[in-house]
Amino acid sequence: MGVLIYNRGDPIEIDDRALAHLQVVIIDKLRRGEHFALTLPDGHHVLTSWVSPRSAIEFIYRGNRRPSLNHAWLEDLAGEAGATGILTLVPEPAAERVR
Repeated sequence: MGVLIYNRGDPIEIDDRALAHLQVVIIDKLRRGEHFALTLPDGHHVLTSWVSPRSAIEFIYRGNRRPSLNHAWLEDLAGEAGATGILTLVPEPAAERVR
């Protein structure tokens, strides 16, 4: 399990594989100067945070290798965020793993 830390807050545990996919989408959106809401499960709660290019976000992996990326999952995550303005961790679709 990896962790995502947003604005020096409490760490949110996320599976390394899911975290790698979120990292790609988040960095892509921030690189374009986009603002968006990020909704993630946090134990027994659901946490929603507003993310902007000025946000401090840390991605910390527990594993020793970066997980392979599922391009269909990246498209689902980015598509959801683009359509609603909310990046939500949706389940991984079955697809060939690449990279």
